[in-house]
Amino acid sequence: MAKIKIELPSSFLFSTVIPIRITDINYGGHIGNDTVLSILHEARVQFLHHFGYQELNESGIGLIMKDVAIDFKKELFYGDRITVYVGTGEFSKASFDLYYKIAIEAAEKTSIIAVAKTGMVYYDYLNKKIAGIPEEMRSKLQI
Repeated sequence: MAKIKIELPSSFLFSTVIPIRITDINYGGHIGNDTVLSILHEARVQFLHHFGYQELNESGIGLIMKDVAIDFKKELFYGDRITVYVGTGEFSKASFDLYYKIAIEAAEKTSIIAVAKTGMVYYDYLNKKIAGIPEEMRSKLQI
């Protein structure tokens, strides 16, 4: 099986600290892979709010996730506090990619837990069709 290769951007626009809750732990005693996707969603919403945006605005135009790739590196456990870094790349007329680096600091050492990419499309939910990214949004989010 081919390994997923995610090329992270050289810099990130945003970071947030997220604690691992007991409900994030699976039967294996560590964080579930489904929870990592939920963490990406939380980081994305915080990232957008930081820049004054929402995933869905009042007129029905917003973002929809078209794809996701996650490369898991290490386990996480209850009580861990992670930092999620978010950056952008690959802008087109209607879409862009978000890149994530999930890291943890322990004993003055930073370890990468996972890296991920989500493809985001600007979408008209009312008319069920792709819409163009507003230029203001593009200029704020493009590195």
